[in-house]
Amino acid sequence: MEAHSSLAIDVARSHIKAWSSHDWVTTRALLSPDIHAWVTSTQPGSGTSEITGIDAYMAPKVRAAQLIEPESVREIVALGDEQNALVVVTFEIGLGQDGSLTTMVRSCVYRLDESSRIQEERDSFYLVPSATAIGSH
Repeated sequence: MEAHSSLAIDVARSHIKAWSSHDWVTTRALLSPDIHAWVTSTQPGSGTSEITGIDAYMAPKVRAAQLIEPESVREIVALGDEQNALVVVTFEIGLGQDGSLTTMVRSCVYRLDESSRIQEERDSFYLVPSATAIGSH
């Protein structure tokens, strides 16, 4: 796929790299003080969470990132402009049966504030069943 870049995509990529490598200083610095996020999935038991504010945002982000296999984040697509970005990634996360690694597909839409920090985030995810390969038909 063709590589795309814009201000919002660059900020989103930096954010994904920061939290997935546990760089919490950079993760926080990329957030607007009034960050507003929705995290959702259609999978049973996942529910939807709405989060407002940096501290409320960081608590679940730190917990979830601890389960990610280091260096496993792969970008599928990134599209955007100077204020908005959509980024789809996959990574290995310890949410499989008995805490085993499984693939998560995560699509996230970001909107930046006037300081080029993430003000809005819409995060949707899917845990791929272990017998399903990404991209298989």
